[in-house]
Amino acid sequence: MSLPAAAHTSRPWRIHDLTQDFRLEDVWALPTPGGPDDFPRLVHRFAAPDRGNRLSPAARALVAIRTKLGGWFGWDDPAGGVGSRVPTLRDRLPADLRDCPGPESEAGPFTSLYLLDNEWAAEIANRTMHGVIHLGWVPDATGGFTGQMAVLVKPNGRLGQLYMAAIRPFRHLIVYPAIMRRLALSWRRNHAGQQSLGGQDAAVS
Repeated sequence: MSLPAAAHTSRPWRIHDLTQDFRLEDVWALPTPGGPDDFPRLVHRFAAPDRGNRLSPAARALVAIRTKLGGWFGWDDPAGGVGSRVPTLRDRLPADLRDCPGPESEAGPFTSLYLLDNEWAAEIANRTMHGVIHLGWVPDATGGFTGQMAVLVKPNGRLGQLYMAAIRPFRHLIVYPAIMRRLALSWRRNHAGQQSLGGQDAAVS
């Protein structure tokens, strides 16, 4: 579910100090209800590759088209990435965050910046933009917690502005819903597996 910008900007996330020159592109509630200590599980599930290929055909087609266009126009060549075209945001990290690098994403070309008890951020860059994906663990209306995702971007000139505007409807109508479905299914399966293991442990004890 899409959320208003204030759902992200009103919280005291550490990412705010690192991305003052970025714009907030999207904020989404994640289908990942849990307890106060479940945030590392969310980060792991989000960063894990989609081995079951559970994205919808439309989402997979968009990924294939974007990959093809990136190859044709050189959007994704190494010279356009983090540490080449743009400096990494790791250079902006305060000392305490440098000691909390977090996991590398296996699901895409993101580089982890830091991981805290309730916050994870990773960055990506190409010829069109420099982007940050941010996950937070926030209280929900039931007394538990759930995940929240924010996407922040710094478009690369006119090309980046046009690119972000062109893909916006596809992100909202196809890409994000597909990610939410995949994450919800993975979250439920992982939760069921944990309950099963818990039951076996109880039976053994």
